[in-house]
Amino acid sequence: MSARSLTTRLIAIGGAAVLIGGLTACSSGDSGGSSGGKVEISYLIDNGPATAATAKPLIAAFEKANPDITVKLDTRPQGTDGDNLIKTQLSTGEMADVFNYNSGSLLQALNPDNTLVDLSDQSWAKDVDPQFTKVVSTSKGMYGAPFGTSFGGAIMYNKKVYEKLGLSVPTTWDEFIANSEKIKDAGDVAPIIQTYGDTWTSQLFVLADFANITAQQSDWASEYTDHKEPYTKDPAFAGFDHLAEVEDKGLLNQDYASATQANGLKMLAEGTGAQYPMLTNAISTIQQDNPSKVDDIGAFAIPAQDASDTRLTIWEPNGLYVPKTTTGDKLSAAKKFIAFANSSEGCGIQNDTGTPGGPYVISTCSLPSSVPPMIGDLQKYLDEEKASPALEFLSPIKGPNLEKICIQVGSGISSAAVGAKQYDQDVVQQAQQLGIKGW
Repeated sequence: MSARSLTTRLIAIGGAAVLIGGLTACSSGDSGGSSGGKVEISYLIDNGPATAATAKPLIAAFEKANPDITVKLDTRPQGTDGDNLIKTQLSTGEMADVFNYNSGSLLQALNPDNTLVDLSDQSWAKDVDPQFTKVVSTSKGMYGAPFGTSFGGAIMYNKKVYEKLGLSVPTTWDEFIANSEKIKDAGDVAPIIQTYGDTWTSQLFVLADFANITAQQSDWASEYTDHKEPYTKDPAFAGFDHLAEVEDKGLLNQDYASATQANGLKMLAEGTGAQYPMLTNAISTIQQDNPSKVDDIGAFAIPAQDASDTRLTIWEPNGLYVPKTTTGDKLSAAKKFIAFANSSEGCGIQNDTGTPGGPYVISTCSLPSSVPPMIGDLQKYLDEEKASPALEFLSPIKGPNLEKICIQVGSGISSAAVGAKQYDQDVVQQAQQLGIKGW
């Protein structure tokens, strides 16, 4: 399938935008004016190796095209620790001049109207898919430019392990458990990989199950936002129940408590672990660290109890943002950098240094001619209209402690029921801070 047709199908599903890139960079309209002398700006990214692999050549190319601007690269932790650091730096006026961060509910928690620069007047903004614009905007402005591709939340799996054991892609949760038990019985291969050493990775069984919730109750997100639906009852409770079940049945890798995402992806690529609930943009790390194994990796949606409800959950790309503390020549330089990242050259660097986990969300950027076979697995759900957005793109409510709660449940320390109740309590303060009625 061509990159264009893939893009078209992904954009076609309501709310699930898809492609990033574009626009030739540094016009005066984007830069906000030229700087007189040498300007240094800072760029903050997460500490994932795949993120740095793209950021460094992007900076080098930008500095070559803009010799009067130097970009200093800084890193932050992933997960809750990174979220808290960004909030702290914004509140203390110490935020980098440009930073890469989530779109959707986590962005809304940064109070963007008061902390971020409105980028809606930039020339690349008109080329962004409206669904992405929606998740980086408020009624007062558009605060983010896309960076990276859209991606799914799914079970990434080793196709060679499946082939060796004669397994088929499961369409129900019971089939998934049956596959996992057959892998366990065969020995040597961990059926399900979990990596709680990187705490954020613990959330996938809950967050990537959301499309299955929508399939069963289409208005669940709005009811949840209105405080009328909790996680303590079905259909939402299933994610916590699954998290507890796979640990209780001994289906996890032995080092799940300390393993990191890098460890988990290595296990998956090498076939010492068979299945990994993960965001599919992680394929870029496998491309970087185990390029010969990329074709061995497939993906399927986290199965629902009933096959008719099994859907793929889609995430929008991250955004590039500028804090209001960036002013003058630094602001002009920051806008130039963002425009360059979304230019044809910037998009080409993204394609050359990473592996798409899905399509882009800007019309001026295209996927490379060759993409991992896993992208085709995701496409099937889109072709069959069995995909929908993650909750964070439909509701502003996401509690800060979900990953820690999931680790407790996924380690057998708390029951699924206790974890779900704790998360329902966890979101109350954020909903109240956002001024949402009913909380």
